[in-house]
This record gives sequence, C-alpha cells and structure tokens, in this order.
Amino acid sequence: MAVAGTAVTGPAAAAHDDDLGPAIEAIMHKPGYEHAQWGLLEVDPASGKVIHSRFANQFFIPGSTTKLVTISAAWHTLGPDHRFTTPVIATGTRDGATLNGNLDLVAQGDLTMGGRTKPDGSVDYTNIDHTEAELPGATLTPENPLAGLDQIAHQVREAGLTQVNGNVIVDPRLFDLPPLDPQPTPLIINDNLIDLLSTPTAPGQPAQLTWRPQVAPYQVTSTVRTVEAGGPTNIQVAASPDGTRITLSGTIAADAQPLLRTSAIQDPNAFGRTALIEALARAGVTVSADPTGPNPQDALPASYDDDPQVAAYVSPPYSQYAKLILKVSHNLGANLALCNMAVERGSRTCFDAFGIEHDFLADVAHVDPTQFQLADGRGGVASDRATPIGLDQLLAYWLGTPDADAFRLSLPILGVDGSNGISCVTDCPAKGKVFAKPGTILGADELNQRLEVGAQEEAGYLQTDSGCLHLFYVGVTGASSADLTSFLSIFDDVNQISALLQEQASAAEHHRPPAPPHAGPAH
Repeated sequence: MAVAGTAVTGPAAAAHDDDLGPAIEAIMHKPGYEHAQWGLLEVDPASGKVIHSRFANQFFIPGSTTKLVTISAAWHTLGPDHRFTTPVIATGTRDGATLNGNLDLVAQGDLTMGGRTKPDGSVDYTNIDHTEAELPGATLTPENPLAGLDQIAHQVREAGLTQVNGNVIVDPRLFDLPPLDPQPTPLIINDNLIDLLSTPTAPGQPAQLTWRPQVAPYQVTSTVRTVEAGGPTNIQVAASPDGTRITLSGTIAADAQPLLRTSAIQDPNAFGRTALIEALARAGVTVSADPTGPNPQDALPASYDDDPQVAAYVSPPYSQYAKLILKVSHNLGANLALCNMAVERGSRTCFDAFGIEHDFLADVAHVDPTQFQLADGRGGVASDRATPIGLDQLLAYWLGTPDADAFRLSLPILGVDGSNGISCVTDCPAKGKVFAKPGTILGADELNQRLEVGAQEEAGYLQTDSGCLHLFYVGVTGASSADLTSFLSIFDDVNQISALLQEQASAAEHHRPPAPPHAGPAH
C-alpha cells in the first residue's frame, strides 16, 4: 500500500494471529458466529504500519463495499463537478405558440431528475432510504419526486409553447439495458418506485394511505386496518403485471410509526412520458396525444441535428450523487454508475465500464485489480469478491487526491448519518469518527428457517482523537440470524468493532513516546 513513501506487502498484511483485545474477541465469538470467519485489516497510512490483520489477503464477499470501487472509478471518470443535462427537443414545425410535432425528452442517465434536490442544490437522503423499504425505519425525503419534470414543463411554457399537436416521447437510446438487478434505465423518476406510506389511525379503522408520485394510470388501493397498540404490523404489497394497479393489505398497530413500502414502476419510459404530459398540463401546455399508453419510441428521429431545444433539466454535480449512493447504499445508483462511465467513454454497453474500472485501479489508484472480482456495480452478484488489502489500498489512494475530504465525508458516518447513522448513537466515544461503507449480503436458510448472513462488513477510515486517519476493513462471512430484526445485532457488532478500533487507535496515541526534537509530526 503506497502511502507517503511506504508500502504494505501482501504477506505482511495477511497474518491472522493478531491480538485484537478481549472486547473485540468477545464480539467475534458471540452465538451465531460459530461457523463464521472474520476478516480485519487496520493500517496507519502515514507509516505503512499494519496495526491489525486477520485473513487480509483472502477474498471476502464484498456486498455493498463494492460501491467503493464503482464510485471511485465513476468519480474519477466523470469528475466530481459533472452534471447531467437532460434536454427536451421540439421536432416538427412551430406556428407561434403551437408545435405541430413532438416533444422528445432525451434521457441522460440522471439518477434523480430533481426528485431529491434541496433548495441549496444538494441531494437529500435519509439514513434508511425508500429503496430499502423492507428495512425497519425506512423513510421518505420531503422533496417532490416530479420536480425535474415540473421544471422542464415550465421551461417549455416559458419558451412560448402552449399547444403540442403531436406527442411526447421519452428517448431512451442512451444505453442498452444491462442484465443487472436493479436494472438502470436512461430515465429514472423516483428510483423507478411508487412510494406507499401507511399511517395507523384508531383500532378497527382503515389505516391512512398516502402514495407518490401520483401519475396516471397508476392506482393504489388499501385494505390495511389499524389494530390495537402492540398488535401485529404486517403489510403486503401486490401489483398487476404492468405495475399500474397496486393493492396493500394487512395490519398496522395503533402505536406503530408510519410504515413505508414500495412497488416497482415496470415501464419507466411510459411512466416518464405520462408524468411529463401531466406536468406540461399543470404548466399550461396542452398535448393532443393520449397521456397514457406506451412510449412511442419508434417515432423518434435518427438524430436531432436541426431541431431546437426548448427545455433542459441540469442535475446537481456528480459528487452529490456519489454521496447519495455511498450514504444510503443506493443499489440502482451504483449500477447506473457503470452505464454513466460507459456513456462517458462513448459506449452504449454498460459492461464496458468494467474495463474502465480495471484501468482506474491499475493505472490511477495503483491497486492490483486481481484483489477484486466484480460483475456488477452494487455488490449483489454471487461471484463478487474483494480482499481487505484491496479495499484498504483503494482507500489509501483517496488520501493523496484533492477530493480526499469530500470522498471521506461522502461515506456513512458512525452514529451521525447514512447507513451507519443508526449505530453508536449514545455513549459512544467513536461517534462521528468512523467513516465507512458497510456491505450486507443476506439469504434464506430454508433448512433451518433462519437468515444466512453471507457477509456483513465495512471499510473506510478511523479518525483518531488527534485527527489522524487509519484505513480499516472489518467483516464477517458465514454468520446466521433468526430474522431481519435480530440481524441488526450483527450489523451493530461490526460497527461496535469499528468503534473499538477507533478507541484503541486513539488510546495508542496517548502512550506513544514523544517525537525527537525537530522531528516532523508522526502523521
């Protein structure tokens, strides 16, 4: 690991007889970890010293720590200030305020289309995002998911158009849809999800339902009923094959918090087309075509060389999208980043991004690409693997860049925000001093009717009390859990180890011999 003229070699970092101290060892030997393997690596990048190491040169299932690789490569390829400009082109002929032709929205792979943008231009998020609505505590940001389309519609009206004698078409030809889960699309509105929020009322009464974004022909009905305080909260969602008829059923306890569920938008292009036609109507622009129905992609022109642009939505800078993806482990955004990179290099094939990632690791970050095995952007493919050494080396690369602080602050902060904001909240000396991307892989153990925990881990930076940064990875594979709620204790165990490592590193500073006279700082 080359940092400040030092290096950590593979063998040095691969030892696994490290004394981690009784508190960490006690966590690693709790019930549920009988068949598990723990990996750990902590490095002082200023000196190159390996402070702790267990199985650091072995492959672990990376889960969402894969996003560290994806977003690092995308940040470098696109640039932190890159903005996506989504234009609307008028085809046909114009007669005053009337367009005799079509309005084509040319999708550009914008992750949010204004649906999370705050007044200050930053991108909003909650610690548990609506894309993780199956997790307890998932909540919504307050911004209007259709904000970008509303801005476009107002621009069309400001361009002098009030009537479109023709159609509105989403042009999705930016890239070919890749076989990824979740699948990125050139146009994304509200993460291609319908949000469904059930709020309890009085016992025996129907629960209150709110849903968004409300776009035709989507309809939502609910038979969810409120039950007594302390009763069962269990809500199921079903949808028609085309996704436009959504039903909720089940119960919610009178003392429960509002419960968020989501339903997938099956056809993002048709959804976006209708949403834009409705936004145009709100802005005073009438479209003659039927607002619902399929997106007429076959009517798109071969090019737009001679056609005027009448509107455009400009995104926040990519550094804000990177922060969103890392803070909440945004799976769709991470897979989309592959397509964004490919398009930036002139390709419509999203998997061409892996060559870009490979070259970034080898030639820019100076990390051996064989420390990783990756087949998606988010860490959800069974073949994905990463070594603790590879992840720490990638984190070390960032320390030598002008964006070192911006990248570190884009990671979840222990006890403060993002995915790790729910741990180490009170009475925790490490609160606010661990910056790390967690990764989780869960599966069903049908034999024992339990959850199998393929991986729970995190990689990032420990900030000592004096402000020095250490690189670290800690993770476990092969654990088990009774259910999703009890799994959170495994999540907390990994965060607790991270917190203990931060406390150990800070305590070691207090026992370090003073530097010789006239010597430079230790870090």
